Amino acid sequence: MGLIILVVTGALLGWLGTIALKIEDGRAIFRNVMAGIAGSLVVGIATSGGVFIGALRASTLLWAMLGAIIVIGLYNVARERVFR
Repeated sequence: MGLIILVVTGALLGWLGTIALKIEDGRAIFRNVMAGIAGSLVVGIATSGGVFIGALRASTLLWAMLGAIIVIGLYNVARERVFR
């Protein structure tokens, strides 16, 4: 259950990131969602001590959200620098 929550949290944050950045391209939206999921999973698993099959603690979910936001931000900064 915890794994599903981490994936959904990362996907929602990626989608909200595309809305905040006003991204219209379908591939960029998908990449933001994938970046959010990756950040959420990596940080969520690291902060939960590797136990992600069971229930999540609130602190793990908050860290996962922060990780997703950071990865989405870094991805978008890198993407902007490449396209300049």
